[in-house]
Amino acid sequence: MQPVRNTLAVALSTALSLAVSTTYASPSGVDSAQGESDVPLIASAAGGMSELDRIVVTATRTERAIEDVPATVTAIDREEMDRQIVRDLKDLFRYEPGITVTSSFGRFGIGNVRIRGLGGNRVRMETDGISVPEAFAIGSFSNANRNFVDLDTLKRVEVVRGPGSTLYGSDALGGVVAFETKDPSDYLADDNQYFGLKLGFEGENDGLFGGATAAFGGERWSGLVAIGHHQGQERENMGDVRSDDSTRTAPNPQSSDGRSLLTKLVYAPGEHQRFKLTVEGNEDQADTDVLTSRGAAAAAPGAPQVRTLSLLGNDHQTRARVSFAHEMDAIESAFADSLKWQIYRQDSETTQQTTEQRVSVVAGRPVNPTQRFREFNFDQRLIGAEAVLHKDFDTGSVAHSLTYGLDLTHTEVRQKRDGRSTNLTTGAVTSTILPDVFPVRDFPVTTTRQAAVYAQDEILFADGAFRLVPGVRVDHYDLGTDVDAIFAADNPGIAVTGLTETSVSPKLGMVWHVGGGWSTFGGYQHGFRAPPYSDVNIGFTNFAFGYTAIANPDLKPETSDGIELGARFGNDAVHVEASGYYNRYADFIESQRFVGTNAQGLMVFQSQNIADAEIHGVEARFGVDLGAWSDAMAGWSLRGSAAWSKGEDRSTGAPLASIDPLRATLGIGYDHENWGVELAGRFAGRRDDVPVAAEFETPGYGVLDLLGHWAFAPGADVDFGVFNLADRKYWDAGDVPSGVLATSAVLDRYTSPGRNVGASVSFSW
Repeated sequence: MQPVRNTLAVALSTALSLAVSTTYASPSGVDSAQGESDVPLIASAAGGMSELDRIVVTATRTERAIEDVPATVTAIDREEMDRQIVRDLKDLFRYEPGITVTSSFGRFGIGNVRIRGLGGNRVRMETDGISVPEAFAIGSFSNANRNFVDLDTLKRVEVVRGPGSTLYGSDALGGVVAFETKDPSDYLADDNQYFGLKLGFEGENDGLFGGATAAFGGERWSGLVAIGHHQGQERENMGDVRSDDSTRTAPNPQSSDGRSLLTKLVYAPGEHQRFKLTVEGNEDQADTDVLTSRGAAAAAPGAPQVRTLSLLGNDHQTRARVSFAHEMDAIESAFADSLKWQIYRQDSETTQQTTEQRVSVVAGRPVNPTQRFREFNFDQRLIGAEAVLHKDFDTGSVAHSLTYGLDLTHTEVRQKRDGRSTNLTTGAVTSTILPDVFPVRDFPVTTTRQAAVYAQDEILFADGAFRLVPGVRVDHYDLGTDVDAIFAADNPGIAVTGLTETSVSPKLGMVWHVGGGWSTFGGYQHGFRAPPYSDVNIGFTNFAFGYTAIANPDLKPETSDGIELGARFGNDAVHVEASGYYNRYADFIESQRFVGTNAQGLMVFQSQNIADAEIHGVEARFGVDLGAWSDAMAGWSLRGSAAWSKGEDRSTGAPLASIDPLRATLGIGYDHENWGVELAGRFAGRRDDVPVAAEFETPGYGVLDLLGHWAFAPGADVDFGVFNLADRKYWDAGDVPSGVLATSAVLDRYTSPGRNVGASVSFSW
């Protein structure tokens, strides 16, 4: 353990002295008429407000200052997103070590969010309390991601790092990303009407974006309409090989566009009561000429050589939701002081079409030209209800703040792959494209029902100096299947199964304000994740290639046990937070593991609980208002953050592929009355802890960005950024697929963009 402790100490020291979050805010706060947070990021000498005073909700489901939360929470407000020219998830967490957004080269782009090494569907992502649709991928032509949120519709994003199952259930094994959309009240503080317009450019994909927001309000009624549109091309990298085959390292040509709509209608019958109707939708489309797929193609054993002449991808995804919420702030009853409940429905669909032209090569001559068309469809329909209640009371000299509630969801998931092959010489059409005979379902139509109740008590001792936060949640999960004709035809004789699980998730947190601006925090959390439908009942049989996949009714939930301990310090000039964590995971599910050969001689694959893992690390961040120390430094600020982690598969002793190297950010900014600039640095160490010795180890790097903003007239603002100022060639570890060898000739495919510019201009009146 001594080497580990030494490493932790070095990393923590680095975090406290180096790291920096590059966001910078006006010391005087933000104009609430523009819908921004009124909590400044860095204290002014006069205001006395610290980053640790920022109010967050997600960590405890109560409005608490960060200094009173027993967990590490990241909060990003609207102003920060605008200042950093945030257009997607990768931009959103650009300056947040410990949070990684993966992306893939070729066609599908941004992948999943990883928090402290866990990602995908193990991280809960939600919009206004409603879960973002899940991801699902199978094969080379099917990849449904979770990129369903237009970030321009948001006023705030909060991230809880580490297990959050006690308050958020199965999906929160790795953490929680909570998106909160704008409300009419964010724009109507000083008037009863508002109109805003925003236009911008992002250089990394030659993209254009724009949006308009209108809000109105009266004594009882208020409303909001926000629309947005964006378009662009392929995301740049530093690859310079532009061949039309598998040796290409430059991006594949791509065009994309999307649109979004957010509407809200609010009725407030009294000062402490609101009814809210929300209708939201977004749509995204991308067309890709996959030049890297041209050339020799895979073929069945013994078949002639096949060459792909062209491959075009058309990817489309939509999400629509309607919700009705009721908030009461002053019930004054025995069971609650405040109450919020909502009911909702959300429909999402991903459709991906692939058109491929190919020929067989016989004796060096192309013959038998064919066109293959494949279509992948992934459809999720979610209906749910939730209620959250709060009650404050005292027992003697001890104060309590009780939060309790329930979550109910009903989800239906349908997935289908279809296709046909047309002989361009004879005109013959077949639905057989080995190894598939289309249409196919890779799992049956599935319905999941989840019901949960939870309770959390924030217990304050010693006049609030010590806060103890116990909590518990009970989840009941029921999975049902519907074997239709498509699944039955594709999986003859395959038995499917339902699944019922009940899980109890306890936690215990604490915050102790020891005095002098110092506090400690931490605690224990248990997490769980119910077995996914795609692992329980995924099934296919391919006699030509000699394999079959079978269901596993005995899958157990994935679980985790984690502890975290940290310290905070804050005053008018400085805030510092540092923590260390250890998470132990059990019964990780390995999808489609080879388990033997059946009586028919087919290789059998089955999802199984096999993996145990552990992840530990340290994180730190700080900020300094230099003007609080000297009038000559008024307006100057310094910020930093860093994260180091290490993960191991306890079954094999191999490092976890999802763990990032040491990352840090460092920035210095100056903010005047109506303008400001910041020089921001992003740094990473070498990734040398790879699962396989021959894998590519991403080199360390340092990249500088220049950010600026200017309010050039009342209600008129410009934000701009120059990213990768030195035009440096570098790799983000999350962008390099697992298994890429150091000897690969196409490593430059996975590089990040070179120097690029982003800018936006907004007007409001």
